Amino acid sequence: MDGNGRWASQRGLPRTMGHREGVEAVRRTVKAAIELNLSYLTIYSFSSENWSRPRDEVDYLMGLMKRFIRRDLAELHDANVRILTIGERDRVDAELLALIDEARELTAKNSRLTLTIAFNYGGRNEIARAARRLADEVAAGHLDPARIDADLFDTVLDTAGVPDPDLLIRTSGEKRLSNFLLWQAAYAEFVFLDAYWPDFGREHLEAAIAQYFERERRYGGLAQRSSA
Repeated sequence: MDGNGRWASQRGLPRTMGHREGVEAVRRTVKAAIELNLSYLTIYSFSSENWSRPRDEVDYLMGLMKRFIRRDLAELHDANVRILTIGERDRVDAELLALIDEARELTAKNSRLTLTIAFNYGGRNEIARAARRLADEVAAGHLDPARIDADLFDTVLDTAGVPDPDLLIRTSGEKRLSNFLLWQAAYAEFVFLDAYWPDFGREHLEAAIAQYFERERRYGGLAQRSSA
């Protein structure tokens, strides 16, 4: 979800207004994902690199996350949405961590859509933490290094139990991963949109999905048509 600040700047508004409208885009997109019968949706809401932004902007983003959970949790639960989070808990204040835990616990048995929120997340950091977990198991004598393969590595990532993404969408015209799902996106199809995130809605999601179905997926072998 990229372009909140630029969306606001082009309108002569403070960056915080772009972030606020970005939350509305999240609501529209989650609703569209449910209506389109998607099983999984992952959104990159706050990266581990975002701490370098001005303190007042970081504080505002933290407040937005709290308000989103407080305002939307009951509705998401009623819609049978399961909420997951990926990323580190370090540096996140206790009040927000409690709200995140509440959201995860309340919706744990829901099954219509799994909404994964990447918060205080970085792909390189996730891979390093996963490697450290396996190294600790080896050092403790609980794991034979010869057993370590891609499938085992998957089980110690933040996304364990969640399928790898089929489609990765980036808004605002940028064409890079920016440390997002580096391991998991190995065979994802990419769609880059010029629209800023606050303008994103169902029509953009449907257009990206339509592009996905036009692709041939090879996985290193012969071509396969994309499927639902």
